[in-house]
Amino acid sequence: MAVSTKAPRVSLSSEHSNPQFSRLPNSTSQNFVHVISRNNQFSLKKSHHNSLLNSSSSFTADPNSYLTQLCTQNELNQAVNILSSAGKELPTDIEEETFVSLVRLCEYKRASNEGSFIYSLVSNSITHLSLRLGNSLLSMFVRLRNLGDAWYVFGKMEERDLFSWNVLIGGYAKNGFLEEAIELYGRMLWLGGAGVRPDVYTFPCVLRACGGLGNWEWGREIHGHVLRFGFEADIDVVNSLITMYVKCGDLWNARMVFDKMDRRDRISWNAMIAGYFENGECLEGLRLFFFMRECCFHPDLMTMTSVISACEVFGDEKLGKAVHGYVAKMEFGDDDSVGNALIQMHSSFGRLSEAEKVFAGIECKDVVSWTSMITGYNNNGFASKAVETYKLMELEGVAPDEITIAGVLSACASLGFLDMGIKLHELAKKTGLIGYHMVANVLIDFYAKCKCVDKALEVFHQIPDKNVVSWTSIILGLRINNRSFEALIYFRQMKISLEPNEVTLLSVLAACARIGALMCGKEIHAHVLRSGLASEGFLPNALLDMYVRCGRMVPARNQFKTQKQDVASWNILLTGHAERGQGALSIELFQEMIKSGVRPDEITFIALLCACSRSGMVREGMQYFHSMEIQYPITPNMKHYACVVDLLGRAGKLENAYEFIEKMPMTPDQAIWGALLNACRIHRRVDLGEIAAKQIFGMDNRSVGYYILLCDLYSDSGKWDEVAKLRKAMREMGLTVDPGCSWVEVKGKVHAFLSGDRTHPEMREIEGVLQGFYEKMKAAGHGDPEASFANEVEASKADVFCGHSERLAVAYGLINTSPGMPIWVTKNLYMCESCHIMMKFISKAVRREISVRDTEVFHHFKDGSCSCGDEGYRGN
Repeated sequence: MAVSTKAPRVSLSSEHSNPQFSRLPNSTSQNFVHVISRNNQFSLKKSHHNSLLNSSSSFTADPNSYLTQLCTQNELNQAVNILSSAGKELPTDIEEETFVSLVRLCEYKRASNEGSFIYSLVSNSITHLSLRLGNSLLSMFVRLRNLGDAWYVFGKMEERDLFSWNVLIGGYAKNGFLEEAIELYGRMLWLGGAGVRPDVYTFPCVLRACGGLGNWEWGREIHGHVLRFGFEADIDVVNSLITMYVKCGDLWNARMVFDKMDRRDRISWNAMIAGYFENGECLEGLRLFFFMRECCFHPDLMTMTSVISACEVFGDEKLGKAVHGYVAKMEFGDDDSVGNALIQMHSSFGRLSEAEKVFAGIECKDVVSWTSMITGYNNNGFASKAVETYKLMELEGVAPDEITIAGVLSACASLGFLDMGIKLHELAKKTGLIGYHMVANVLIDFYAKCKCVDKALEVFHQIPDKNVVSWTSIILGLRINNRSFEALIYFRQMKISLEPNEVTLLSVLAACARIGALMCGKEIHAHVLRSGLASEGFLPNALLDMYVRCGRMVPARNQFKTQKQDVASWNILLTGHAERGQGALSIELFQEMIKSGVRPDEITFIALLCACSRSGMVREGMQYFHSMEIQYPITPNMKHYACVVDLLGRAGKLENAYEFIEKMPMTPDQAIWGALLNACRIHRRVDLGEIAAKQIFGMDNRSVGYYILLCDLYSDSGKWDEVAKLRKAMREMGLTVDPGCSWVEVKGKVHAFLSGDRTHPEMREIEGVLQGFYEKMKAAGHGDPEASFANEVEASKADVFCGHSERLAVAYGLINTSPGMPIWVTKNLYMCESCHIMMKFISKAVRREISVRDTEVFHHFKDGSCSCGDEGYRGN
């Protein structure tokens, strides 16, 4: 046999100490009585002590008869007390059969300490364990899950029979030592002797171990043993074979065994039906369920729970209703496990009212019932109801498990309930549930979504064995908190020990796109190609988006040609051209999309309207807006209306834009008024801008961006008193602006530059390069670009709007790249007029192409001009 015959990983040393008994204080009679009295809550009162003295005389006269009688009366404590009181005076003529009775009583009562004590007496008084006593001790220790002493007893037995082997094999298998169980089976075949052959108790244990390990080769070999020893007709053995094949994913052999059965019971049907469901063959499982009923086998609770779960996975709502009706008719609905499965099934179909009815009908709701309902609300977007249900669960006194905590934390993340999430974090630490990856990973996600990314990092670093989800959660958390540079650092650390999954790659590609990390994005593209994931899920479009947002439209077009061209991929390309103000090219691309047979969606028209807005194509933009409902059955939403306001406003048609807002069929939101405010900033219309700002702050007074727009409007119009008032109000409300940050990629490594930060190791060289350009610009009659750092008003504006960080990034790029190489910079704020003028000058002076992507526009500088036509920057 291929199974190894080496001994299980437990020492057979003769110096073996009893692990259970060694944990007792001292094996003197006084100390042992103390332990027994503490563990079993009885005290040695005077009356009981007198009773014990009276018993001692009977014990001394006939110890075997007296101890056997106590065992018959289930008086284990009294028997142990007498034996421990006797100490060194223990009679030497206690018979083996007496010890067998005591051992069996310890096994029956699950008395671990007492069992270890009896075993110590056996070891001291009996040199060689007989088969009967050895098997009794084996059975006891296995039942008490003390496999160390069980193995030691097994080694001391002079003779072993099939029962001895079966008990030990079963003990190892049931306690999760699956390889050891199979190794023992191999030893039994080699060393057991002619009289020891596997039977109907051996095979189920060994086959269960093979299934648990997913070891198809061993399972097939043991199947051969079943046939060789003539157990192919035993229903329990054959059921174990079916389960083994199912666990190993071999449905064909499982079904072959099932079909050859002369006689089947419910376990046979359940094993095969559940096997189909577990391996994703839901349709076959349902067919077998209906065939089971045709064969006049009535399903039980296990069957129905599997079938209900299959309806959920299969997504057949009509079948789910029918199964629910059958469950109610057969009165299975009273069982909690069936009720919980029904809740999950109805929740997956979005039928929360039905799930609530089932939940209300469960009399004794356990943690699974509550958690099923909480998860149902969560998965259907009712996070507030999930939180309310948890609060009711708390009032009922039901302790949450790891799934509950994770579900409620997820709801708190959606709602931004920071305080409640912190309390759940404390509860998870107190109960030890934070040790579950599920809970720790959801905590990372929760803190990240609540803008407490440093707290998320703290949780992440406390996880001892981080899995892929842990790393992905922190990478995504850093990304959504505008810390994409750090996200890439963590991704590189993760790759040292773990292989990223699709979600990880999507998160990292988004981070690359955010800071223009092209080389890192290309590395991921290469990894995707090597792994055969180039056409999997959202990855193709994520790669396309990365190239577009990094400004590489040629590689983007190449990627587009190689992938499935769905509406999302067309939208990404359209958005890329829109950001560059390429309205005519966007319209051409839209026409290509229509000719290819892809129907546009809401996002398509947002991209088209933005492209028209950036290109001043008012007439074309309005035509597309009106064609949405007429030519394509797409009802405009708030974003479309905001695009039209931006389209009219940028073109200087401010009154038209304001009139358009007033005639909207829905109440305008802050984004629509924000588009009007931005247009007022561009054209310096303070009166209309203040109307827009008043509407915005009535709906949202916490978004920093709108305050920045209004500040910009006031400053451009020379209203510095209003700027001062607004900045003061922002400080009082605790609103802070992110510092200006720019990223430049040089030789595959991304470098970040913060406004006002002078800690970069090459800062002296960078400032020297910039100083040289300042002097050349002054000499060429471009004024003094350095004045923006010296002038207090201009410096204040720079903090809010620009930060000038792109100057540092471009200078670093010039120092560390070859002449003529283009420089690509990404920044988190807008580009100001001063920086815009300087970039044009540098591009002409050094004959280099410089691309700067700010928070709104792609600026491509070449030979002293910019692709935005000098309209895409914040005026000073």
